[in-house]
Amino acid sequence: MSAAVTGGGQAAGNAGRTAARAPTAARVLDAAERLVQVRGFNGFSYADIAAELHIAKASLHYHFATKADLGEALITRYAARFFAALDAADTDGTRAPVKLSAYAKLYADVVSQQRMCLCGMLAAEYPTLPGPMQSAVLEFFDHNETWLQAVLEQGRSEGSLEFTGAARDTARMIISGLEGAMLVTRPYGDAGRFQVAADGLLATLTAPAG
Repeated sequence: MSAAVTGGGQAAGNAGRTAARAPTAARVLDAAERLVQVRGFNGFSYADIAAELHIAKASLHYHFATKADLGEALITRYAARFFAALDAADTDGTRAPVKLSAYAKLYADVVSQQRMCLCGMLAAEYPTLPGPMQSAVLEFFDHNETWLQAVLEQGRSEGSLEFTGAARDTARMIISGLEGAMLVTRPYGDAGRFQVAADGLLATLTAPAG
């Protein structure tokens, strides 16, 4: 959010305070995102964030009044980054298998940091999440399904992918397969396990050459 500078001292002061607040909010989101991806949403408190960032809990509540507010902000930011990456991969002329590889790499990059997909972790805690967070998690996966469905239909049309049944069902299989591979890889701390599983999953969809 930007503030106009009108030349008045009060306006300039307000703009300065707004700019000063932004980095703190970003740092809170960064810390909370890591904690969710490692511990789960129910596995940390505002006290954990305050201790890590060396700030008062009152400062956290100033930016995010409740933990539910923080959770919604986390999903919104994570989804925006994720979907921006999908848009970057979904360029004209790019064949479907390349797009699927780019999609799987988004998960692989998270695994390489010894973390879990933010929304995957939240899905595991779904019954305990506030209603708005539940809706946001569902929207994240629905968007993923829609994007993958379009890629699969493209691949079937261009002859680069082969699969049986509806593209939507196969899209759901891909998401479930990658999220599951992340979960099983986690206790081993071996990103190679995930990569083998992801490569194997995508290989089942690739049409034979010729």
